[in-house]
Amino acid sequence: MKQVDFETAFEEFLDRREYDKAENALFSMIRIAFKAGWMAASGSPPMPQPVIQLVHREVSDLDAEQAMKAFE
Repeated sequence: MKQVDFETAFEEFLDRREYDKAENALFSMIRIAFKAGWMAASGSPPMPQPVIQLVHREVSDLDAEQAMKAFE
């Protein structure tokens, strides 16, 4: 098999939904195994991480002018 054909086929494989599902399943299994080992070693359970939220803020013309002056 030519190297170019292999790379193209592999790239197409990585773009498939089935690959995403398999990758997510593997990640979940690894995380579960790591957490079990962590807990067995008397570690405290990991704290839940906050969800990152983007907040949209209206920018006034004055704010925009000040921002532009900062780059001058």
